[in-house]
Amino acid sequence: MDDGKQAMRDERRIHRQSWLLGVASFAILTLVFPVYAALAQSDEDIARDPVALVRRAAQNELKTDHGNHPYRYQLHKVDDNKVTTKEIVETKDGEVARLVAQNDKPLDPQAQQAEIDRLNNLEAHPELQAHRHKKEQEDSNRANEMLRLLPDAFLYKYESMVNGPNGPCYRLSFQPNPSFDPPDREAQVYHGMAGELWIDREQERMVKLDAHLIADVDFGWGILGRLYKGGSILVEQADVGEHHWETTRMKLSLTGKALMIKPLSFQTTEDASHFEPVPPETGYQNAIKMLLSNPDGAQVAEGHGR
Repeated sequence: MDDGKQAMRDERRIHRQSWLLGVASFAILTLVFPVYAALAQSDEDIARDPVALVRRAAQNELKTDHGNHPYRYQLHKVDDNKVTTKEIVETKDGEVARLVAQNDKPLDPQAQQAEIDRLNNLEAHPELQAHRHKKEQEDSNRANEMLRLLPDAFLYKYESMVNGPNGPCYRLSFQPNPSFDPPDREAQVYHGMAGELWIDREQERMVKLDAHLIADVDFGWGILGRLYKGGSILVEQADVGEHHWETTRMKLSLTGKALMIKPLSFQTTEDASHFEPVPPETGYQNAIKMLLSNPDGAQVAEGHGR
């Protein structure tokens, strides 16, 4: 049962929001110049008012509905030297995951059976999935609130154009906005963050957030906790097909303390890959059947490249 609870906690930490990720080429010179001039003007607009771009990109992220575009994918995770690979199916009832590898090796028969038993128990008890789905939605709502604050939490500067996973991206740098008033404890972290934000030019979606803590950040006046200067947060996403964006990488390297005495350390890397769409009406019990139809998960464990 402890393994099952741990698996549920691990699954809840999988953030599927879509957070964060081309352009036509022309061969006739007479067509290139006017198009280039138009793009240059657009880039000048971005340089003058980058926060307007960030606001549009944030709105595009927030209006995304993953429930209508569920996917099946693999998640390779390194967490405090523990390496796992899971196969995950998004459904209208929330995500369902199956552990298929540890330390990049397929599970032994005993561990495989434990996963099968856990999934069979989950299928027989819808209340467990309902509870998990509720937690996923709460996590998603918190992430969305943080996303809504991005345009106002920082001062942005247009730096250059860069090549992203789906084409040209605007590369913006950001620093804390001294006028930003965090509405809650979670948002206080923005006062100590700086870094870069990449936004896809064609679809105006967030491609990469690469942030670093430039100062210690206190939560609850330092009583509840503190994150130390020097930590980093990296989130990347990409169009995985038909203008559907998914998070493809998340890397956290954070240290601090909780309740003034308990050390905190988050050293986690997650890489998602092998995205395949599933029918929008897929329920969690159908997802379990899909996961159990793969006898041992060996082919899933063979590759976790991005």
